[in-house]
Amino acid sequence: MDLEKHQVPSNELDDLLNKQQTLRPVHKDLRKRRLRRAVVHGVGLLASFVFITTLAHIPRSWNFWDREVSLHLPRRPLSLREREDLFLSIPTAESALEISRAWATHPHLAGSSEDLLDAKAILHLFQDEFDIPKSTHLPIYDAGSTLSRNATLLLTTPDASSRPRAWIDTYYPVLNTGVEQILEILDDEGTAIWTADLVEDGDPRDEDAHKYKDTIPAWHGLSCDGDVTGQLIYANYGTKEDYDELLAQGTNFTNKIVITRYGSNFRGLKIQGAEILGAAGVLIYSDPRDDGFVTTKNDYPPYPAGPARNPTSVQRGSVQYLTSYPGDPTTPGYPAYPDAERTEGSNIPKIPSLPISWENAQKLLGEIGDLYTHDSNGRNVLSGQASKSNIRLINHVDTKVTPIWNAMASIPGHIKNEVVVIGCHRDAWVMGAADPSSGTVSLHEIIRGYGALLRKGWKPLRTIVIASWDAEEYGLVGSTEWGEDFAPWVSEHVVSYLNVDVSVAGSRFVTSASPSLAHLIKKTANDVPHPTIVGKTLWDALDDDGPYDFQANNATIDPDFLELYSSSEAIRKSSKTRVMPLGSGSDFTVFLQRLGVASSDQGFAFTLRDAIYHYHSIYDSQPWQERYGDPGFHRHAAVAKHLGLLGLRLTDAIILPINTTQYALELDQYLDEVEKLLPILGEKSGDVDFYSLRNSIQQVQDASFKLDKEKSDAEEDFKRLLKRMHFPGRRGARCTKRRSGFFRRAADWVKSVFGVPAPTDSELQLLSLRHANSWEEYLEYATEAEGEFLDSLEAPSGRQKGHGLPFPIRKFIKAAKRVARANKALKAFEHGFISEHGIKGREWYKHLGVAPGKWLGYGATTLPALTEAITYEKNTTLIRYEAKRLEDLLVNLASTIKPEASVDP
Repeated sequence: MDLEKHQVPSNELDDLLNKQQTLRPVHKDLRKRRLRRAVVHGVGLLASFVFITTLAHIPRSWNFWDREVSLHLPRRPLSLREREDLFLSIPTAESALEISRAWATHPHLAGSSEDLLDAKAILHLFQDEFDIPKSTHLPIYDAGSTLSRNATLLLTTPDASSRPRAWIDTYYPVLNTGVEQILEILDDEGTAIWTADLVEDGDPRDEDAHKYKDTIPAWHGLSCDGDVTGQLIYANYGTKEDYDELLAQGTNFTNKIVITRYGSNFRGLKIQGAEILGAAGVLIYSDPRDDGFVTTKNDYPPYPAGPARNPTSVQRGSVQYLTSYPGDPTTPGYPAYPDAERTEGSNIPKIPSLPISWENAQKLLGEIGDLYTHDSNGRNVLSGQASKSNIRLINHVDTKVTPIWNAMASIPGHIKNEVVVIGCHRDAWVMGAADPSSGTVSLHEIIRGYGALLRKGWKPLRTIVIASWDAEEYGLVGSTEWGEDFAPWVSEHVVSYLNVDVSVAGSRFVTSASPSLAHLIKKTANDVPHPTIVGKTLWDALDDDGPYDFQANNATIDPDFLELYSSSEAIRKSSKTRVMPLGSGSDFTVFLQRLGVASSDQGFAFTLRDAIYHYHSIYDSQPWQERYGDPGFHRHAAVAKHLGLLGLRLTDAIILPINTTQYALELDQYLDEVEKLLPILGEKSGDVDFYSLRNSIQQVQDASFKLDKEKSDAEEDFKRLLKRMHFPGRRGARCTKRRSGFFRRAADWVKSVFGVPAPTDSELQLLSLRHANSWEEYLEYATEAEGEFLDSLEAPSGRQKGHGLPFPIRKFIKAAKRVARANKALKAFEHGFISEHGIKGREWYKHLGVAPGKWLGYGATTLPALTEAITYEKNTTLIRYEAKRLEDLLVNLASTIKPEASVDP
């Protein structure tokens, strides 16, 4: 900073000092001077409240009064309804389309130069929308440095800045990029008789795909470097069930190359299953059988001529063993700092793999012959037949420590020790118009909406952190490293994490979340208009379907895929809330399943009647999105409205809108599903009894019912006293009209923070600065009034401090403490499922309520440790141990959330 530019000329300084002398005498009392200084810097008026000076974290975090706020008191605060209406007016389809054309028309591979430029673009967006001053040096910090640590940790301290901030955290995980990929069919002498073209065709009718068709190789992120040769075996989806079926038929996988189709489980688990069985390598392709009705077989032209699959499209993606642990493979459980101590990495493959197109897969499958045969009951089963020819698979990759960049922003709230985090990843395998640019577009609109609120004088009740995560595509790396970096802080302060990844890849709105957020998600979706149908809401879009009429075309569909799809749909529709549990595959994982933070995810997904979404292909492009994904970009805006409104309601609610009872009741259903598994134990099933576990669930439900009543009563009492709030000054003390006006202003502002109706226009006239002759005079009577108020808080001789407070401040303080206790219990609920010992065999995952299925990856398994003890271990001793461990955890959870005996404030 150039200090000379900011110095005041000596003559002007003398005039200012003389004017100050005439307006206000110099205070000689050191105690009063310190009190005034504290008021001006934010610990003033409401720092006197016991609930922000003596109770668990609240005393130092509910900072309702600081200099910046006091200077803006005359502005009429927005009511809760006005805040929401203003926010909902900001995200628009037109803006979303414009932003998508900027984001989805170039590659964003994690760790690339383009990725860094995008991180800086997000940083500038934060700065522009949140009015954050820019400096010549961008705030880009190495993870682990003092600047990086303080950027997050100081958000919840009493001295935290009251202004928004933005910065970039740089982590250093081990990633890889494709160098050389070759796939050949060999003759008996080992000579290549066919070589696959592993580059997508880049049809010029999609200008972006044509431009970048060979920019990013078709390879698997975190795949193993290798050159292997072997016969080919078809393993369907490569699920555990598929491998078990082949083993049952005597299939020998040793030194074979396995070919599987995408779908049903996470791609890394297909490779893990083959590796365990001794395979040499794996090929994974996209099969049109999984494309529903919109296929070339049903006479739909392939993209870009039409909505069917382009046969050369290739699904890139990470092959990390996600269900072991996500994040940087070499720093499991701790952050990837520049100088981090690294391990070899146990969650990545030891055999090479390649993603290939349907066009190439057809040639290879033809080498095998019959893929299926029939069992004695006439049922189709995998043949296990190996190809006559050998296949050569070469995958050379460049593996190294690679910097990645999480772009972060904070909007400080009045309650600083409670934080809502909203995030979306930024990196893509190529352009990623759907994954994740559609999510980034929706996040962009949320940022614009919150910026508009800030310009209207809004300050959230709780602190908000917004994150643009990096390297999600490699295995949730950016979010996981940040979560591991700030684990104690997240566990203590974050009340909810709201995720968006793919906003739009189809026609149907889907949402997954912690059960405690389900009711809030539904209520909020019912308050957002349907993106395309007048008179309906976003919640109605749960049953939307794609535009292609298969009945009119007499279209056919693969029966096996239809069975899987129908089963999934049946489960979704049978859910009472229509909000499904979270598995993994996106950035909520570290928050929910390691740190115990209530989380959510949402977006528009593919249906059987939608145009084919070319996942992780060059054809996940802006032209595809405009023609088929979301013509008009109304769905992008709808997701922004819903997610942003969800964030506002979690942020500005007096009582956190977390429904513990919904979750507690669902625990019975979770245990019902576990009990259905017991027959696989055979005669040993009689050795297992879940009576005590069922009783512990009942205890959680009973405690939650009591918490429901307590949180309702606490909020009602708080609001009732808030309406009566005033600051008349010390009893018996002279309170001038001017000072009374200041206290009135303070009371009205406190009410506005909590959503009590704002002052009327006539009241604003009484409260305006025009009652002061000058700004200096306003500061004079304001500081005098503040000093007198603080004096009034001193306890008279022989009395306990606080008993001399004017009515109803003393009762209001007790009501605020009661609200704080209820919120603490609500936040603690999800964390109550965290076990430090984690899940057997994959201890990184610590949530015993839900986790990604061990052999699913994306899909969720409820009560995972207990479920897996039955399904995979079949050991009654282990089953009883896991049931007891879960029982103890639930009994402790019930004790944690059970309200204290109510005391009339």
